[in-house]
Amino acid sequence: MTIGTVTTVSGDSFALSEAGGDIVPGEHLGFFVRDVRFLSHLAVRLDGSPIAALATHSGGTGSASFHGYLAPSGADGADPRIRVRRTRTVAGGLREELEFEHADHGSRALVVVVELGTDFAAIADVRARRPQAQVPAQTFTSSVAFDRPGGDERTLVTLTLDGQPARPAIATVPGGAIAWLQVEFRGRQRRTVAVDVAARGNFGTVEPGQASPRGGTTGGTPPQLPEVTSDDPDLQEWLRRSMQDIEALAMVDPRAPTDQFVAAGSPWYLTLFGRDSIWAALMALPIDPALALGTLRTLARRQGVRVDDETQEQPGKILHEVRHGALAHRADLPSTYYGTVDATPLYVVLAHEAWRWGLDDGDVEPLMDNVEAALEWMDSFGDPDGDGFLEYVPPTGRGLANQGWKDSDDGIRFADGRIALAPLALAEVQGYAVAAARGGADLLDHFGRAGAGRWRVWADDLAMRFREQFWVEDDQGRHPAVALDADKVAVDAVASNMGHLLFTGILDPAEALLVGQRLVGEDMASGYGLRTLSSHSGGYNPLSYHCGSVWPHDTAIAIWGLARTGQGDAAATLLRQLLAAAPEFGHRLPELFAGLGAEQAVAPVPYPSACRPQAWAAGAAWLIARAVMGLEPNVPGGTVLLRSLPGAAVAPMRIAGMPLGSAALTVECSEDGVRGEVAGGTLRIVSR
Repeated sequence: MTIGTVTTVSGDSFALSEAGGDIVPGEHLGFFVRDVRFLSHLAVRLDGSPIAALATHSGGTGSASFHGYLAPSGADGADPRIRVRRTRTVAGGLREELEFEHADHGSRALVVVVELGTDFAAIADVRARRPQAQVPAQTFTSSVAFDRPGGDERTLVTLTLDGQPARPAIATVPGGAIAWLQVEFRGRQRRTVAVDVAARGNFGTVEPGQASPRGGTTGGTPPQLPEVTSDDPDLQEWLRRSMQDIEALAMVDPRAPTDQFVAAGSPWYLTLFGRDSIWAALMALPIDPALALGTLRTLARRQGVRVDDETQEQPGKILHEVRHGALAHRADLPSTYYGTVDATPLYVVLAHEAWRWGLDDGDVEPLMDNVEAALEWMDSFGDPDGDGFLEYVPPTGRGLANQGWKDSDDGIRFADGRIALAPLALAEVQGYAVAAARGGADLLDHFGRAGAGRWRVWADDLAMRFREQFWVEDDQGRHPAVALDADKVAVDAVASNMGHLLFTGILDPAEALLVGQRLVGEDMASGYGLRTLSSHSGGYNPLSYHCGSVWPHDTAIAIWGLARTGQGDAAATLLRQLLAAAPEFGHRLPELFAGLGAEQAVAPVPYPSACRPQAWAAGAAWLIARAVMGLEPNVPGGTVLLRSLPGAAVAPMRIAGMPLGSAALTVECSEDGVRGEVAGGTLRIVSR
């Protein structure tokens, strides 16, 4: 996306505009619902001139405000006479409220012109910059309508003046319509023009002002979020903003509207993703464990039951993504696509983590068939050649060539820059599988199901094979390879994937220490976070998607793993770097940013098309907070572990009201250590 783009998102609706508020034709701007652009042009002119922009403010979930003025003419003097506050609200539909304040005592007439147009482009076409034809407009007394030829999609735009139906002059023009009305001011007066946009599709109709999924009649009561206070205002604002973004990205399962999950990110991935939604739910456990339950249930309803080469569905497999709308068939992937190797083990990891966090047995037990099916997938379809490693086979038709989280075509490389050829067995996926097998075994034992011993042995065997085949050596010593390629050759690049191994238990303490040392080397730690690929690598490019950029979630997972393995100083190094980046993005960290080092750039450099807000970038702040607290709940076992993170140097912080089953946890961190208090229930605090 263009630098300066303003994103306003709520559930599965979002708007992207220029910094001044206008949505102009071309590239990616627009108002979108469920992967379809319902408005590609919404611009305002005053007396024939654009609004002169002053400032833009985000109001949190689903809203933004734009301040500006009408540039004075020579007769008016230097000071503006007309001030404009433009307030955008996305809640189902879109509302643009333009409040004009006249600063003079005399009378004044102002001509307000609203330019409108749409192309009903699918989000995949928008991202690929494939131009679509503009749709002709239909005009009515106070509204403009657009209907997609041959489809169900309709956009209806209605204008009001001071809360009453307006009677603007409306004319169709090539590419859309123009509506204009004359607003009269008598002395110092405020008047308001509102532009309401409703969208109709195969999902029904969404009107402006409809409640967001988290607070509406379909989504139930919004959760009571934790209260954060810190002596570091940047840390406090980062955590607060992250909660807002997770709430903004929350969606409901249309098959069961009480179940909620977090969409992957706006604008390109505002939908259900297996891997992304799972990670976001895991990271958000200190905020709202109900998201984990909703995510598990939503994915369970779509778990693979058959073999389908087109969609890559397999029995027990968790999907990669779902696309919506009548235009979903035009996307680059099938509308429901299963091409991911890591979502299935991560599903079991989330089930285990959420259970330990306090999900009720009555909620977890109905998911145990899904957990077992996911485990069985790892041992069967997940290992197609029977070599004992999870790997993916390239698709024969549509689909992703790489199917881990680094899923760009060039995302997995050797140290000399060569692109590794699939089938690939990714390092982090083996770690996820070990964690899934051991966590799944705990769940099987707890719910009285057979097979726990088998999965513990399976995990131990996989860890042993990983130790034998994945470790390589360069001039800085030993480190895990990023993958095994089609010929079972270790892909020897130094990459951030190794940071994901730390939380999984696949490494022994000595191996974990080696990984920690590599992660904070000058080639990996950029000064603003962890690079996805070493700057010494032949494939390094700080502005690539996966080969040298910094992904906040990737850094946060490494920090969590470093904290879990007792490497406080290394964790603190990466923590301070990411915390330094957060205020530069207004405390809303994007999906990724450039891997340019702090010695090369005085502030982190944006990546041009990064999602923002993005689910696991928002969740990163809370996974880091969990790492700082050393928070490891075991609600079924009746304990909550808190462990200080030496060297973190985080300002005193207090987080109150984190939900743990039927209890609520408050944790205070300072240079004297970490301490907690539980309200309700019988949980016992264990500190180390």
